[in-house]
Amino acid sequence: MVCRSFGGNMEPVTVAEAIQIVLAQARSLGSEMVPLHRAMGRVLAAPIVADRDLPPHNRVTMDGIAIAYAAYAAGQRTFAIQATMAAGQEPVHLLETQYCVEVMTGCALPPGTDTVIRYEDIEKAGGNATIVAPTVKPCGNIHQQGSDTAAGTIVVATGTIVSAAVISMAASVGQEMLAVYCLPRIAVVSTGNELVEVHETPQPWQIRRSNVHAIRAMLQAQGTDCTLLHLPDDMETATAGLQQCIATHHAVILSGGVSMGLYDYVPAALRESGVTELFHKVLQRPGKPFWFGVQQQTGTVVFAFPGNPVSAFMCAHRYFVPWLQACTHNLPKPAISAMLTGAVSFQPALQYFLQVSVSVSANGQLLATPLAGNGSGDFSNLLQANAFMELPQNLSQFSAGEVYPIWPFKPIF
Repeated sequence: MVCRSFGGNMEPVTVAEAIQIVLAQARSLGSEMVPLHRAMGRVLAAPIVADRDLPPHNRVTMDGIAIAYAAYAAGQRTFAIQATMAAGQEPVHLLETQYCVEVMTGCALPPGTDTVIRYEDIEKAGGNATIVAPTVKPCGNIHQQGSDTAAGTIVVATGTIVSAAVISMAASVGQEMLAVYCLPRIAVVSTGNELVEVHETPQPWQIRRSNVHAIRAMLQAQGTDCTLLHLPDDMETATAGLQQCIATHHAVILSGGVSMGLYDYVPAALRESGVTELFHKVLQRPGKPFWFGVQQQTGTVVFAFPGNPVSAFMCAHRYFVPWLQACTHNLPKPAISAMLTGAVSFQPALQYFLQVSVSVSANGQLLATPLAGNGSGDFSNLLQANAFMELPQNLSQFSAGEVYPIWPFKPIF
């Protein structure tokens, strides 16, 4: 672990150290069975296995007639129509090679036949079908049994994120319930006497409670949900509320109350609740006062983010989402980088998460346009931005054309 003590207090950690500490506290929460309609976005905890060949029969891929190719090869061009088959109908056995069977797309190939000729290549008259195409390919227009997957084959591996395509495959092999990794129980808690509810009209010195709703929306986009709570700036009440949250949740996200103000009770309340501080302050902007710890008895982790909207929003994406993905076995996506379209200057020796608008150039290059904003309280700037660009703390000047990592929080493409 990378925690460091300095002068009796926890020394600030770098971004790399912070994410290492956070991910060290990730743990698997087991698995559960869920129905298909609730599995979207979850991660498979067991493979999906084909219960039979796919396709399960020689499948007709074109409307037309099915024949025995040997009759065609021997010179026969006109065939008496023995029967007509639709998809889902029990196959009709071909009586003799001078006959054909009319077949519709999706039906099973009639036994005794091995080739399908499209309606466009035949003429029908008087109960007969005459082939008018200049050539016919043997075994044409047939999707062979088992050519996609053989019975007993794993068709979707453990660790796959459930998509519409995965659900389609699960349904096709008869799995109406899927084993998926469990999601953590999460509490998102706002703090501060200056906050009022969304439906209330605030006084000039008050603001509406927005951070928790933004974080909840972010969690819902990750396929999970949370409990929303509020704690006032009161040590006794905050401690009691936090103890209840820690006892009933795997993770607690706090917004506000972690700086150095007289009423910033959160770190002290967490200590009273038995939470071990793993770091307090990260060498970054925004979000430097970020506090992180764990209650060793319950294993509950606590992410205490600053109250400034952009700080809380960025920290939730950069730190909480990777922790959540690790707990649910959701493998991290490859790092993405983009090229700056304009120069940026940033003086403090901090890792800078610059708000950017990322677009795609005509040749496929990701371009990041800086959006200045008015500091970590300017959450309206997040409406124009779609990613944070992570600029290293050992530099202060960043030029157009340079490439740095980005953390998207909206679709880019």
